[in-house]
Amino acid sequence: MDLDLTTRIAAAFAVLATAVVYGTDVFCAMVLRPALASLDDDALVAVTGFVHRYGDRRMPIPGVLGVLATAACAVLAALSEHWAQATAAGIALVSLLVWLAIYLRVSAPINRQLTAAAIAGGPLANGRALQAKWDGVINARAILQGLAVVALLAALAV
Repeated sequence: MDLDLTTRIAAAFAVLATAVVYGTDVFCAMVLRPALASLDDDALVAVTGFVHRYGDRRMPIPGVLGVLATAACAVLAALSEHWAQATAAGIALVSLLVWLAIYLRVSAPINRQLTAAAIAGGPLANGRALQAKWDGVINARAILQGLAVVALLAALAV
């Protein structure tokens, strides 16, 4: 298989996998965040805890595939000296890695606390504050994922 075709296949897989995470983050920013604001504290903790319970188990699959396919696209484009394509994929990769840092430092620890409280079925005194902190990074996460999707589409187009 030709290197250019392999690079484009990697880019296509990267777009598809990254788009799953992008769509989820946009949904959370546009729909879930305002909907959760209407819930009482106990319901907020229960709903978000169980959402994160399943999300944190299932979302790493497209997330990891997106990062790996993006890295492959960047490396393959560089190896074939397609610098515009390599640059676009590199921008996507940096965006995804910044997203990952935000997720690991802010979102994941909050997710674990909310999930534990939901599973235990008990109240969480700081549940609303935790959700507000989580909400504070969701727009940035969505923008970073969107930038990655756009950059990967550019890598496919050049």
